[in-house]
Amino acid sequence: MNKLFVTEKFTPTPWGRMRSRTICKSENAKIHIVLVPGMIISSDYMVPLARQLAPYAVVHLVDFPGYGKSEKPKHVLNLAELAETLRIWMQENGLEKANFVGNSFGCQILAEFATRYPHLVEKLILQGPTVDPSARSFWKQAIRMWRNSKRESKSVGIISLKDYRAAGLKRVCATIRMTLKDRIEDRLPKIRAKTLVVRGDLDPMVPQAWAEEAAKLIPNGELAVIKGGAHTLNYSEPEKFSKVIAKFLGLRE
Repeated sequence: MNKLFVTEKFTPTPWGRMRSRTICKSENAKIHIVLVPGMIISSDYMVPLARQLAPYAVVHLVDFPGYGKSEKPKHVLNLAELAETLRIWMQENGLEKANFVGNSFGCQILAEFATRYPHLVEKLILQGPTVDPSARSFWKQAIRMWRNSKRESKSVGIISLKDYRAAGLKRVCATIRMTLKDRIEDRLPKIRAKTLVVRGDLDPMVPQAWAEEAAKLIPNGELAVIKGGAHTLNYSEPEKFSKVIAKFLGLRE
């Protein structure tokens, strides 16, 4: 792979400075892709996917205030505030429109964002969208997470533990409650953008039935299933996932 350019920036928001990184082969690429991480975890586990996509587009990785290396406001941002933070970040960085890829809870953030600010969204990729309405309880999700951990690389668990520690117990608990309370199924039908729902066929967090339902709820939605992948395709199967994204977005080097 050719040399990639990597830059880091901290953008001011009402909730503190927001860390982002940009990875690309050429800063003049016309297509911009924003990678949105899952619950509590930072964008570090998005780097493998970013490197796969960087030869074809300008790829942005974001850490929302309260998580990763962004500043930690006293209160935990709700979904509306997380969406607003993303809008502010785009405005401050001169992005008029972009494609977005979310993993897990990142899909919930993007569903909120896409319904509030449809004019900012080119296309949307929701990978492993949570929470499956048939398992909206702490213990059901905990069991599924435990099952998924058996199918993921141990290194993603290490990244998660580091990020959970950085967020702090209060923020972790509040974010989990917010994740479980949110009804993404009520928001999906309001998404205008062409959207691809992606599932790993070994993902216990997002069963096939829920992935199919989620795709059907979106007016311009479709489903892709990646064989051999669990819940964090962006980390465990970045090459396979990037090919699916490239086809959906029409990327060419």
